[in-house]
Amino acid sequence: MNPSEPADIPRTIIHLDLDAFFCAVEELRDPTLKGKPFAVGGRPDQRGVVASCSYAARMLGIRSAMPMSRAARICPRLQIVPPHFQEYRAASKEVMARIQALTPQVEQISIDEAFFDASGLPQPGEEIARQLQRTIIDELHLPCSLGVATNKLVAKIASDVGKKCKRTAEPPCALTVVPPGEEAAFLAPLAVEMLWGVGPKTAARLAEMGIRTIGDLASLPETDLTQRFGKYGRDLSRHARGIDERPIITYYPPKSFSEETTFARDIARENELLEQIRDLSEQVARRLQTQRVKASTIRLKLRWSDFTTLTRQTTLARPTDQGEVIAAQAQRLFRGVWSAGRPVRLLGVGASALTDDPNKALAADHTIQPAFWDADFHPLVESERDQRLDELVRALQQQFGSRSLKRGLK
Repeated sequence: MNPSEPADIPRTIIHLDLDAFFCAVEELRDPTLKGKPFAVGGRPDQRGVVASCSYAARMLGIRSAMPMSRAARICPRLQIVPPHFQEYRAASKEVMARIQALTPQVEQISIDEAFFDASGLPQPGEEIARQLQRTIIDELHLPCSLGVATNKLVAKIASDVGKKCKRTAEPPCALTVVPPGEEAAFLAPLAVEMLWGVGPKTAARLAEMGIRTIGDLASLPETDLTQRFGKYGRDLSRHARGIDERPIITYYPPKSFSEETTFARDIARENELLEQIRDLSEQVARRLQTQRVKASTIRLKLRWSDFTTLTRQTTLARPTDQGEVIAAQAQRLFRGVWSAGRPVRLLGVGASALTDDPNKALAADHTIQPAFWDADFHPLVESERDQRLDELVRALQQQFGSRSLKRGLK
């Protein structure tokens, strides 16, 4: 909202959600898929998961994030389509361009979702949403659902409600409008889990208090919720009454970068696992370098063959954007939790605590083992020779591909 506008003029916030986006793009690639149960994702015999599934598949009980092997058992005639992310990104860019043609106040929250502030436009919010929906369907042939309200919270829930109300084998293409002043009444009958931030644990605690709907939650005094949940209790109370003053954020500075891979078969060989960590570390380093930032916290994610997942992290004495440094730290964290011969299903490497000031010193994590620093290779000493070598490797990778050349283990 423009600061010069009177505070009592309600905003018009619209949330757009592309319906089964990956599937919609795949139907454009192959029109014979339309109306059929199919899923986008990896192969069942390679531990693939469902990234997206058609509405015909959803009618049979298939859901996103489900193991593809399970989806294939539920529906033996399910067609499995490999993802084409480059085309998804291109289609998403076209959708966002249609929104940005209306207003620069656009907050993209994922490849298939965005908020935008239509407060300054002359038409009513419902008319703007309906015209945009028609434009995206007619010009891009992509179905989408929209929610219109006075704030982001209610607009998002409105689009979710619209999609849930239309349970058919066709995309919902819903449009749900919550008029100003009716936010609390709209939310009241909905399950409390539909509120942002209310996950299974919070929902279970609320259920113990007899709270099952958003209206139940709104009826509690804010002081009671604050006593039970702390500062989060205040947010719960306000959200339950449909109050959300967050602005549209047109740019999110990155807070972390991470890369991970799930193996088609469990890996139990140390050298191969360490090499995988190095590859992931180099990918993270390239992203840091592209953004011209350095990271001080290195994180390792590991999943065993029984699906147990753990994370470990450490903080460097000084920030880095070098793959050699990231790999050394991630490999050290790995050795601290891995026992010889234990199979690994997934590995991930992340970098956070970002800064664009290379001279900013951050306190070292006391969990770093002193013996590590007794090694011949000191991972925090980035010599001029090492930096020149990394620059040469990056230049060759940019010209010939990320896997054309990489530095060897020391």
